[in-house]
Amino acid sequence: MATRLYSPLLLALLLVVTAASARAADYELLYHAAVSPDSEVARVEIRLRGERLPRKLMLHLNPDRHLALHSDAGLTLAGDTATWEPQGPDASLHYEFVISEKKSSGRYDSLLTDDWAILRSDKLIPPITATVAKGLTASAELQFELPENWSSAAPYANTSKSSNHYQIVDPGRRLPRPKGWLILGNISSRQDSIDGVDVRVAAPAGQGERLQDTLAFLAWTIPDVKAVFPGFPEHLLVVTAGKPMWRGGLSGTRSLFMHSDRPLISGNRTSSMIHELIHVAAGINGGKDADWIVEGLAEYYAANILWRSGAVSDLRYQQVLDWKETWGRKADTLFVKRSSGPVTARAAVFMHRLHLALQEASDGAVGLDEVARELARDRGRVSLFQLKQIVQKLAGDSVDVDAIIAGLERGGSRGGSGHAF
Repeated sequence: MATRLYSPLLLALLLVVTAASARAADYELLYHAAVSPDSEVARVEIRLRGERLPRKLMLHLNPDRHLALHSDAGLTLAGDTATWEPQGPDASLHYEFVISEKKSSGRYDSLLTDDWAILRSDKLIPPITATVAKGLTASAELQFELPENWSSAAPYANTSKSSNHYQIVDPGRRLPRPKGWLILGNISSRQDSIDGVDVRVAAPAGQGERLQDTLAFLAWTIPDVKAVFPGFPEHLLVVTAGKPMWRGGLSGTRSLFMHSDRPLISGNRTSSMIHELIHVAAGINGGKDADWIVEGLAEYYAANILWRSGAVSDLRYQQVLDWKETWGRKADTLFVKRSSGPVTARAAVFMHRLHLALQEASDGAVGLDEVARELARDRGRVSLFQLKQIVQKLAGDSVDVDAIIAGLERGGSRGGSGHAF
């Protein structure tokens, strides 16, 4: 048999690759949740395995939903905070999570029934502040223990272990934590790869009449959303259900919930589905008095994506802009803690006027897409100061953000919506 010879350089490279593969993570982190219609709570275990573990985890609890915490060692409770100092090589923390939560409207944004459960994994697993040695990395997984006839859908890739076992990806976090919407139980779903995104649309069994319509709508619109936000996640889960769930839409990490009664395109030619898709794509939140920036972007693109994809005509898109401008006059100011209704409409008009001003100043070279991409670059908190910096970078002093805002505050038409393109 011939002997295979390698050059010293190739041998060195092979050793580096092998060592990197062998040291993919320093410890294993498993989030295990047992869910059954026989119990109102999920029984949760957080398990750490490895010779080197995080020194301390601080769990920020919802006292109405995270109950009965216990561990073999290293756990102290103080108010709404649990401090856990895990002791290797195998440490576990256990608690119970109340699944169902009713909003003030009487509808549910999290619910367990005899046949299914809809909830968010970032509620199931509370926010965690971790003290981790520099360079220490984890391989994190989420596993569900379910009744025999139940299955699950989550916005993550399955591991090879089972269909109810997921590999957690949480970039930039020292302690990976699951986030996003979940649906468990007797469910129906449709799945496809759309422009490089693994998309799954799921509903409780018997409520999935519109799953294929929704998947087709996403196939029509996601490419245009990705053209604005190329960092769109690789996985997207859309959960939909009817009564008694909350009759609205709400985004999460790599996922969103949309009530089955909500139309894909509303009568005023905007789309709640696209609005929430923009939140998923951008991954941003507003700082002090900056929620209007986040909501304004989403509402602007909720109509603009329909127009640029050819779903609505130039005339109809112009009518949407005019309608938003009229509705936005009912708002006194953009600078509120939570942007909704007329405030969000006014914010969408601001985004359109900013786009026109940038187009004019740059002879069409840049517009709102470039602003949106910059705001979403770090997928974090945004501010008016940051927005102004981006506009200054793109257009210098040719575009005055404060002047556009002032024009809206006066109800004026400076840079108005008379030109949609």
